[in-house]
Amino acid sequence: SGVAWNESHHCRLLTGLVPDQFQMCRRNLEVMHSIVRAARQTKSVCQKTFTDMRWNCSSVQHAPSFGPDLLKGTRESAFVYALAAAAVTHSIAQACTSGELPLCSCGSIPSEVPGPDFRWGGCGDNLRYGLQLGTAFADSPLKSSKLGTQALKAMNLHNNAVGRQVLSDSLDTKCKCHGVSGSCSVKTCWKGLPNLDEIASDLKSKYLAAIKVAHRLIGPRKQLIPKEMDVRPVKETDLVYLNNSPDYCTPNLHLGSLGTQDRQCNKTSVGSDSCNLMCCGRGYNAYTEEVVERCHCKYHWCCYVVCKKCRRKVERYVCK
Repeated sequence: SGVAWNESHHCRLLTGLVPDQFQMCRRNLEVMHSIVRAARQTKSVCQKTFTDMRWNCSSVQHAPSFGPDLLKGTRESAFVYALAAAAVTHSIAQACTSGELPLCSCGSIPSEVPGPDFRWGGCGDNLRYGLQLGTAFADSPLKSSKLGTQALKAMNLHNNAVGRQVLSDSLDTKCKCHGVSGSCSVKTCWKGLPNLDEIASDLKSKYLAAIKVAHRLIGPRKQLIPKEMDVRPVKETDLVYLNNSPDYCTPNLHLGSLGTQDRQCNKTSVGSDSCNLMCCGRGYNAYTEEVVERCHCKYHWCCYVVCKKCRRKVERYVCK
């Protein structure tokens, strides 16, 4: 993160790049800030999205050295690939808008006719440029690498495309009001992307509904088709996986499971973060923690707020 990215030898600082990515780095040094930012966002957003699940994406911290949970074609790897592909496109698209990149600027003016109460303007996110470079960077390891089976490459390429499709579908109209005292007599609107947390939330829903597939010869070429005969055909927006995941209840390094011992759980929940599900029926221990928080806040004219600090005891629960 502290690298200036103004010399081609800086590309050697990144571990895990395939030759095509290395060449892209050398040709597009100015984009590398966005790509590094996307990698960092993928790590933090993935862990935040799965904080309430037995698998909490902690293994992504070791990227690019993935563990078995992200190498064996599981639904967890499907989510991580899709999120990473979306993140790199998202980061580049917004870097164009903010003026970070010399070779791109705002997204093009939408072709649809504006409504009677607004006009197109502002600076939209440049999704087209983000997709162009983001796809080249994210997909090149899967096209050039000799590692992994053809089935695994096909799965990862498909899930990369799903991540980008979810991102593209999320491009929405955003507006700013103009007029006397914010009357909004005129609105300027542009097309913008939501933050990555929203994309991750959509992808989590697809993770939960992911389809188990096999890579089989259909006609002249191999395709990903559902493993179960009674499942509908795979759509372009479905996450797919090849192999079942472990239950992540107990540690198993061979499967990439860290287990849930000492994980915090929610005693009152009935969802995936409940003590029953998170602890896999092993039970849990309770402890009391003292937290300090702001309280008794008062607004002073003009223009600041003064608060006191209060201490209170909170009961926490961790899995046995």
